[in-house]
Amino acid sequence: MAMNDVSIYDSGLREECGVFGIYNRDGDNVSRSIYYGLSALQHRGQESCGIAVFDTNGPKRQAAFHKSLGLVNEVFKPEILDSLNGNIGVGHVRYSTTGAVTQENAQPLVLNYMKGTLALAHNGNLVNMAELRHELEYTGAIFHTTIDSEVIAYHIARSRVHTPSVEEAVYESAKKLKGAYSLVIMSPRKLIGVRDPWGLKPLCLGKRGNSYILASESCALTAIDAEFIRDIEPGEIITITPTEIYSDYRLSKQHTGRQARCIFEYIYFARLDSKIDGFNVYDARIRAGSALARSYPVDADLVVGVPDSGLCAAQGYALESGIPFALAFHKNSYMGRTFIKPTQQERESAVKIKLSILESVVKDKRLILVDDSIVRGTTIKNLITMLKQAGALEVHVRISSPPFLYPCYFGTDVPSNQQLIASSMTPEEICADIGADSLGYMKIEHLQAMVPNLPICTACFNADYPMDVSDANPSEEKC
Repeated sequence: MAMNDVSIYDSGLREECGVFGIYNRDGDNVSRSIYYGLSALQHRGQESCGIAVFDTNGPKRQAAFHKSLGLVNEVFKPEILDSLNGNIGVGHVRYSTTGAVTQENAQPLVLNYMKGTLALAHNGNLVNMAELRHELEYTGAIFHTTIDSEVIAYHIARSRVHTPSVEEAVYESAKKLKGAYSLVIMSPRKLIGVRDPWGLKPLCLGKRGNSYILASESCALTAIDAEFIRDIEPGEIITITPTEIYSDYRLSKQHTGRQARCIFEYIYFARLDSKIDGFNVYDARIRAGSALARSYPVDADLVVGVPDSGLCAAQGYALESGIPFALAFHKNSYMGRTFIKPTQQERESAVKIKLSILESVVKDKRLILVDDSIVRGTTIKNLITMLKQAGALEVHVRISSPPFLYPCYFGTDVPSNQQLIASSMTPEEICADIGADSLGYMKIEHLQAMVPNLPICTACFNADYPMDVSDANPSEEKC
């Protein structure tokens, strides 16, 4: 991981980033709206965050910005928000996977260049980052971060020197990008959103009064009482100006590959109350649990889920099977970001602090335990031990994703093959290792049932990557 310390959920997955942008055409300050939008996206990144704003009636080179390590409510105190005066702005929350967790790598990135000032927030990961970075380095570019977002920003700034508008510079740069990305870009007078032509990363458009918003998830729109208008289309570049909104679809028209939404947005990453590409996340997880129940029925007394992302799939399993759903865990919501030394004993203790067992619920019961994934196997093994110590007679594990066998190159923190338990053990061996009475993974062919007819990426399960990844490095610093 990115730190010397290890999260108590070190065996789980992480999303890299969340982006948010807003343009208030009436000239009102937007910093607090960005704050609340980022707070709603906090699940997408808990290591650093930042806000940058412009006053569209002020000087073009005077962006106000602040970014630091920490959660949104830790970084942005009222006095800091009061100092960020502007009616157009972008924000970012970040989780990194490798390299140092430093303030320099926090976003948004703010660049001053010949044509003015640019601020950029990025979610995703480029598979051709090394090529693009070398292209810039050979012509004298000096980098201040280790993230591919800076590479994108530099290419836009360089293209802007030779193009008539910032949105044209964004298009010329986006043509070079290969990988997953949703971008929110701010110039002194425009707000621009870009979604990769594969559709791997989500981005949506909203409206509140005379303000227009771009965000990674619709839950961020709800947080500021904004109306959801639509999802940004794969390959779309949308530009919001003081007088109009228009879209450029040249990227999507030039795209010759297939579309592939990240299925883990629906399995794990996105918030329950979000709607992405026409599908409610809550409903998708219910359908996942139903598919598990049809594939792996078992006699049991209760269906329970691992908080939080396993709960909906557990409900879906219960509805399909007719076995009652119950809460078996109490989650300590006040731990915040707790990082501990990576010794096995301390990891096990930390899991017990984060989740405690409701003994009266599980005692003398045969349980079906539903979770979203097994990566290294550490967390699920500890939870099974805790349930049996509390008196559970049997624990049958059902997982709402297939086994992880391959790395993700697009911005999801799937570890290397050596760290993936499924790459070195069969399901039967994993079942014995974690102490379960039986184990059933979601079948790859059933993933589509979560989001019918929506093209999805399943590469981390079957190596069916939507693009050539031969030059990619899954350990590169992301967003």
